[in-house]
Amino acid sequence: MIIKQPKDMNINGSLKFKWDRQFGSLTTEKLNRAQKFIDSECIRLMKPYTPFRNGFLEKSATLGTVIGSGKIQQITPYARYLYYGEVYGPNFPIMENGIVIGWYSIPKMKKHPTGRNLKYNASKHPQAGKMWFERMKADRKGEILRGAAAIAGGKPK
Repeated sequence: MIIKQPKDMNINGSLKFKWDRQFGSLTTEKLNRAQKFIDSECIRLMKPYTPFRNGFLEKSATLGTVIGSGKIQQITPYARYLYYGEVYGPNFPIMENGIVIGWYSIPKMKKHPTGRNLKYNASKHPQAGKMWFERMKADRKGEILRGAAAIAGGKPK
């Protein structure tokens, strides 16, 4: 984001508005720093809400995001399914000694929602579950906005 320098103004020949020549660049820099803070804080604060098996989903937010872009991306192929929390299929059981030890999907076979909710393992992250960004934002939005306002020079709410 780039803030354009406002033009100086002369009103009725008696009142002059003269802008600081660094206003645009200083404002742009503050807003860019605030956006980087927001992106980094969101990624950090999402961790306890993010499902965790091997840690790659959690790390993918950092790997897939350009800090300062305002867009957090998790780049695992399964992130979308986990985020929305619905089982997609068809899935075929993998059996060992009569016990289901996993599930298999045929590659390139189109999957469809089954209407069943995913079950999340919360042993590593007790708040893990679907829609982790939205839930984190509902819980922590105020502190993120206060931090960004302090960086941008605005009034914290």
